[in-house]
Amino acid sequence: MQASIALILASIGVISLACQWLAWRSRMPAILFLLIGGIVAGPVTGFLNPEAVFGDLLFPFISLAVAIILFEGSLTLRYDEIRGHGKMVRNLIPVGTIVTCIIGTLAARWAVGVSWEVALLFGAISVVTGPTVIAPLLRAVRPTSNLANILRWEGIIIDPVGALLVVLVFEGIVSWGQGNVFGHSLYIFGKTLLVGFLIGAAAGYLNGLALRQHWLPQYLHNAGTLIFMLGVFVISNELAHESGLLTVTVMGIWMANMRQVPLDAIIEFKESLS
Repeated sequence: MQASIALILASIGVISLACQWLAWRSRMPAILFLLIGGIVAGPVTGFLNPEAVFGDLLFPFISLAVAIILFEGSLTLRYDEIRGHGKMVRNLIPVGTIVTCIIGTLAARWAVGVSWEVALLFGAISVVTGPTVIAPLLRAVRPTSNLANILRWEGIIIDPVGALLVVLVFEGIVSWGQGNVFGHSLYIFGKTLLVGFLIGAAAGYLNGLALRQHWLPQYLHNAGTLIFMLGVFVISNELAHESGLLTVTVMGIWMANMRQVPLDAIIEFKESLS
């Protein structure tokens, strides 16, 4: 008998909770159990087929979920936590991105035997780690506070950087042989950065100001910030493809470093939501 959609949706929550509990009991990263649970529920047993359950809403839903995760993570990125280590973060992101992309590209080309175009695209995708990977590892390994802050910054900022890199690589592959590939890629890069930083900074300032000046009642802080962030994310993506992740990251960092902005309840709410 085919399971109902309601049963499948409820099962996703139950399986996720069980994976989180197992990770807590075993002191291992939750991402490990979540991956195993997803593989068993999906390809192994066939119980969960995301495309059949969500249809055309699957990828928009995933995009919005990633935006929530990145925004929640960026709300915890305060400059005073990496004072004296900012240069390390700035060096780690570009160097790590280039090295990971090269290794991923060569591995896909030589180990799997795919074309150079597909290998380069795989190398760009492999750059992304993200808070969903780094945060559980940090909880399990428990490094020093300085190292944890550096890795947390890198794990969150690398997500929009990796998304931008994938877009540039894909655009370069598609437009190869059709004219000025470098100029086209440079245009996409500049447009994405401009839209991401401008809208992100403006949205962060406006939302922080609204919270600080009590333009929203206390009970609407969480919901209002969430809806506003998702709206900004979608608008940014409409203006420049895949700029939304950069926008919400900049927005979160801006709010995290504004003075007298009440963020504790919002961070707790978004941690639970993530």
